[in-house]
Amino acid sequence: MYEAHILKIKEIKQRHLIHLLTRRNVVACGIGYKVSRGVRTDELSLVVSVTHKVDPSALAPEDLVPRELEGVRTDVVETGLLRAHQKPTDRWRPAPPGVSIGHPHVTAGTFGCLVRRGDEVFILSNNHVLADLNRARPGDPILQPGAADGGTMDDRIATLAEFIPLDFGETEPECSIARGLADVLNWLAQATGSTHRLQPVQRTPGVNRVDAALARPLSPDLVTKEILYIGAPAGVGSATLGTRVQKTGRTTGYTTGTITQVEVTVRIDYYGPSALFEGQLMASPMSQPGDSGSAVLDVEERVVGLLFAGSDAATVINPIAEVLSALDVEILT
Repeated sequence: MYEAHILKIKEIKQRHLIHLLTRRNVVACGIGYKVSRGVRTDELSLVVSVTHKVDPSALAPEDLVPRELEGVRTDVVETGLLRAHQKPTDRWRPAPPGVSIGHPHVTAGTFGCLVRRGDEVFILSNNHVLADLNRARPGDPILQPGAADGGTMDDRIATLAEFIPLDFGETEPECSIARGLADVLNWLAQATGSTHRLQPVQRTPGVNRVDAALARPLSPDLVTKEILYIGAPAGVGSATLGTRVQKTGRTTGYTTGTITQVEVTVRIDYYGPSALFEGQLMASPMSQPGDSGSAVLDVEERVVGLLFAGSDAATVINPIAEVLSALDVEILT
């Protein structure tokens, strides 16, 4: 009955998703238990997350969130602006998951856990931690601690192995005609004294499932599988509404929380560009910038997700099954 109800609400969410996400201040839409006067009820609802709540009289009619959609009640929750976690601690050798790590061109994120493909072992974290938002290249150095925590080239612990590209809705065009036309128009603009220039772009689907990347340790003895304050993962699990979760991250250390929404569609601000994600988990506040990349585990110490964004009011997590499938790896237990 629970799963059937979730599926029904998911279908309703998909039908109304575009119209909900375009409303003012809306940053996410998922499924969760409705909260009434500060108390969680047992009623499943369509949860609409907003950066901040305002009086309905201050909103245009098209920005108001309906009280219900197709018989399912909505619940408007204030989460603040959801940003990718990345912020400027000690050097660890061997390094356990849960400590500072990052590409030299980013501040610092978190070493999530160890994964393997065949006999090869990798460090798992986020694209925006290890691959600098698609800008890095395989073979680039990975520092522990991250640059914001004083890491230098003397602190290299791994090299970037691969990453799942983040889709921001556009990319450089492959069409030579489009590039050539832009060059001609820019020449004409320059010739006429204009300072404006055209930059051709190619539209992409703009939908993401994971923010994930792998780094290859320089040697096996530089890392350990025991997550700081938690221990070695017991395997892989899946999270549902109400699942109690835990993590160790570079900024807030060991924290716990609860899954409050599933099947979340959310737009994440990467301090400039933004990216839309589908099929995400949302948890209670349990992270701060710099915790990105943390492995999220249930109370039985099974990995259920990869933390990648949040705010003072919420935490956003990639379901671990999506991450492992995208990278073709498995958790090292």
